[in-house]
Order: sequence, then structure tokens, then C-alpha cells
Amino acid sequence: MKKNSVVIYKNSPALVTELADGDKFVVTWCASRATDTGKKAVYATQKVREKDVLLLSEDGATNLDAVLSFGDSASAEGSAVRNQIAETHELLLSDEETAATPMDFAELASLVRGDLKADESWGLYAAIKASLSFEEKILDGHIQFLPRPAEVIAALQAKQNEKDHAEEYRAAFIQRLRAGKLNLPEDAKYMGDVEAFALGKSDKSRTMHDAHVKETPERAHKLLLDTGMWSITRNPYPSRCGLSMKSASEGLASPPEEERTEVPGISYAIDSQWSHDPDDAIAFDGTYLWVHIADPASTVLPDSSIDKAARGRGATLYIPEGASRMLCEDSLEDYALGLRPKSRALSFRITLDENGDIADCAVLRTIVTVERLTYEKADELKDSPQLSPLFAIAKRNAQRRQKAGAVQISMPEVHISVEPETKKVLIESRRETLSAEVVREAMILAGEGAARFAFKNGIPFPFVSQEAPDIPKDLPQGLAGQFRLRKCMRRRTVSVTPSQHAGMGLGMYSQVTSPLRRYGDLIAHEQLRAFLCGRPLIDKETMLMRMSEGDAAALATRKAERSSNTHWTLVYLLQNPDWTGEAVCVDKQSKQSVFCIPSLGMETVIAGLPDVDLNGKITVKPSKIDLPLLEVTFAPC
Repeated sequence: MKKNSVVIYKNSPALVTELADGDKFVVTWCASRATDTGKKAVYATQKVREKDVLLLSEDGATNLDAVLSFGDSASAEGSAVRNQIAETHELLLSDEETAATPMDFAELASLVRGDLKADESWGLYAAIKASLSFEEKILDGHIQFLPRPAEVIAALQAKQNEKDHAEEYRAAFIQRLRAGKLNLPEDAKYMGDVEAFALGKSDKSRTMHDAHVKETPERAHKLLLDTGMWSITRNPYPSRCGLSMKSASEGLASPPEEERTEVPGISYAIDSQWSHDPDDAIAFDGTYLWVHIADPASTVLPDSSIDKAARGRGATLYIPEGASRMLCEDSLEDYALGLRPKSRALSFRITLDENGDIADCAVLRTIVTVERLTYEKADELKDSPQLSPLFAIAKRNAQRRQKAGAVQISMPEVHISVEPETKKVLIESRRETLSAEVVREAMILAGEGAARFAFKNGIPFPFVSQEAPDIPKDLPQGLAGQFRLRKCMRRRTVSVTPSQHAGMGLGMYSQVTSPLRRYGDLIAHEQLRAFLCGRPLIDKETMLMRMSEGDAAALATRKAERSSNTHWTLVYLLQNPDWTGEAVCVDKQSKQSVFCIPSLGMETVIAGLPDVDLNGKITVKPSKIDLPLLEVTFAPC
């Protein structure tokens, strides 16, 4: 390195001003450039090694001021340099070999300027970089440049132009947004914050603020619909509730090899035609009622990574688009019942006395043979030797609970599905079946039996309770009565202390029949298995904390499910603008009445219909649909 050589130090021009001993030398460099206000450049000195700088010219420069002054962009000299760079670039591109070969800065400079002077080296280097015509490459401490193709230069220029005029372009976009006329897909890049706000991924939107649109998720949703960014089939509610649309990712280990009781005969997993995760099966062997439940707790240990992930989800999310499972999708093959010739289960072996009460409940690790049936098929087989005892047990248990004050509410339900490709919505009424009642009563018996087993053995357990409702004496008949009865019900509570579940007519109860899809059931299974295996139990305080976390997550899941179902119901009405349906009056007030629409599974308020009696029927049609607000107004046809 020679004295007064021009180098680049910290991306700024510098001169070698002193040659030091060894491998170091001193440079004077431009620490701060001159400004338009007359402020002078600030120079500094620094002792450096050769590896710290990049050489531009070894010829001696006059001084640093001269180096900085050459090729100013506003000068005629600067304009001439830019033209020379463009001509050189065009010349190099015309030859395939030179177009594909990087060349050293000195070689390129000689093509641009002929005899390069040291005072011109920094200005020329800066001009080449600013031109975008060449791509800079640093190889072994040497500066090289490769000619860029014309299409690459055009793209870079467009990007630079957008950056230079960013505020101007954004202002024009805001005007288009306020007019509801975006240029898509070009304007989509400006709408990212609106989309994030609508999905609950941020708590504010600069774009909405600048467009003078009130910052609410609903208004963001409307903006995305009005501008064509979203279609009506975009469902934001799982994301808005902080939920993932993907199932848990961590796979469960294969069920452990352990001693299990093989239950003879066939047990039946009875479920809807839409079920893909059977987690319970029932049978009666002449002595015992068997309720077999999927056994993921055989491998999911308390506070393991899988347990924590399940607790964070609270429950499997079921929405019309599909399911986002609490446990890994792959776990179904090993743990759901009836998907293999033999299934592993945690089974509740229940002994009933002559009055139908539970005389005893044993909890066993079992191997069972399970046959899957739909509700409709099970109804057809209700008089068969295999199923008729189950129907009888269910009927007697329902009567027992009713005598104890149980409240049974039956409101119309529907199943909503979305065709994946076309996004067409289908709504089907859920048929009432006798076998659904059989399954419900068997699950209630299992929950009661599990609660008694835990209490008897001093196991800290998630007991579910509910205070008795205040039911009016003049309860109407029909749907109107069911509607009012539902309004009377108290919220359930979960505690480690058993208490009455008045709604079910039980002295104590727990939910244990869905460990694949409810965290409360999974932690109950973890506790039962720990007891059976002689492992330490989860203490009461820890149990309460984990139950609370799981319940909070499950609450978000239920909210997302309700909102999603309403969303897709409104999409169904938008897809079927000529829809009409029957509505049943379930409540009358002074100026308005509440109607249930069975075919949609919805309730609505209609004003000004004094002549419709309770349980009276009218035909309605939607008169106004506000998808972002999840609101629909119905009117009589």
C-alpha cells in the first residue's frame, strides 16, 4: 500500500496518509460528509490493516477534498460520467463473454474513463454503484463489477423509484382506498396491516388510521371485502381468537406394552356420520356396562411438551372447514377406537343396582374389539341382542336422573360443511336419534362413575358441577319452553371438590369421555392412570391451575366455533339469495319476538309481529346481511 493511495474504509473514501511499521498503516477518512447547509466534511484518522480497506487507486491523490469533489451528481462532469458508464455497460452486454465475466474496478474504470486519475476514483466508483448497471462483488479484498442484464436493472430501478416516491404512492393508494377502488394485485402490498388487524395479529392499523376508517376488526373485515382483497368465504375467527388452523404437530409415541385386560365380545362406537375421531365405545356383557375411552394418557404424561401444547389449545377446534386437533392428527391411528382390529382403551366397568344407580365403578386398562356404527344404523339395530340392553340401560338412567331433577333441553341443531374447492356451504339438520341418547347416557354414567372412583380413592380430580336452575312454573310447551328453559340454566363450574350437578341430576360428575379432544378429559385420564400405575398424583393446587389454563383455552375455541358457524351460515344465505325458511316463535316481548329457525340452527329477533303466538310459525327470508358484524335481519315473507 502506497502513501496517498485512495481506499474505502467503513464505506467512505479515505487516503493512506502514513505508512506504519508491520502490517498497519494510517488512513484519513471522511467520517461525515458535507451538507447543503454549508457544514464541512469531518475527517478522522485511524490505524488499520490492509484487510480493513478496499483499494481504489494506488496513484497518489491530491488530497481528500479533491477525491470527494469529483463527479458530483448535479455537475456537468457527473452527468458525463453517468453517460460514459451507460455506454460502457451497453458495450459489455453486447459481447456474451464480457457480459458474463466480472472485472476488477481498475479495468472497468479504464473502459469508462480511459486514464483513471486517483482523484477521480471514488467519484467514479460511487457513480458505477449508483447507476445500477453493475453488480458489485468483493473477492479476496478486491472490488469487481459484473454487468447487470437489462431486465434486472429495470426491476431495481422500479424498486428504487418506489422507494423514492413511497409517500407519494402511498397517498395515492389511500385515496383509492377511501374510494373503494384499489388496483389489485398491485395495492395488496399496502393492505398487509389491515389484514393482520382483521385476523387479530395486531392491535392497530396505520392504513385504516390514514384512511380515516375506525380501527375495529369488523371494519377491517368490511374494508377487505369492499376492496376485493377478501372473498366472503374468508373466515377470520380462529385467527382472531388466537387459534391455529393446524393440528398439534408433536406426535405421540406408540402405546406402551403393558398389562391389559382383554374384554371379550364386541363393543360399539356409535357416532354421527361426520365423525372421524371415535374416542368412546360401549357394550353390556350381561353383568357390567362397559364404557371404553381412547387412552392417549398412556403416553401423554403430566406437564410433558404434548400435555402443555394440549393445555394451550384446550380442545379440538371443529369448524365447517375442518378440524384443528388438540393432539397430533397421526395419533388417531393408534388411539382412536375402532380404526384397528384391536383397540387399547381406558375402560369404566360399571355395575348397576336394581334401581339403575351405580353400585360400583372399576377403572381398567383394556384391549377391546370395536365396531363403528352411525346413529342411524344403531337405531335400526336397537332391538338386536347386542344393542337392546344398552337402549334399556339408557332409558332407565334418563328416568333416574329426571326424578332427581335433571333438565333435558332439546333445541334444533345443524351440521355445516364447506366444499373445499368451490367453498359452497351445505347446512344439514341433525336428526334426533334414540342411539344418540344411548351414547349420551352411557357417557354420563362413565362421568359419574369416574367422579365416584376418584372421590373414593382421594384422587385430586376435575369435578364438574352446576347449580339448580330457577325454572318457572308456567313453562310453555314446545320450542318456546325449551328456549326459556335454556335461559334458566346456570353456568357450570370445575373444581377439585365434588359438588352436585343439578342440570344432570347427579350428586357428583366429571367429564372423562373425550381425552382426544378435550384437555379437561385428558388431565382426568392422566390422574387416573397415575393412580393405577402407582405414580405420584398431580396435587390439588397444580390441578386447579392446569384446569384453569385449559378451560381458558377451550373458551377461546368455543368462541371461534360459534363465530365460524355464524359466519358460514351467513355465507350460505349470501350464496342462496332466494332462501326462505320456517321460523318458530319462542319468546314474545312488548315490541318484538324471538324466533328459532330450525333449518339454520339460528335465532333471530323480529319486531312488529304481535299476532304470532308462542310456537307459532311464519316463513321468513333475510332482508339484510352484515357479514363482518355477523348480523342478519330476517323479515316475514
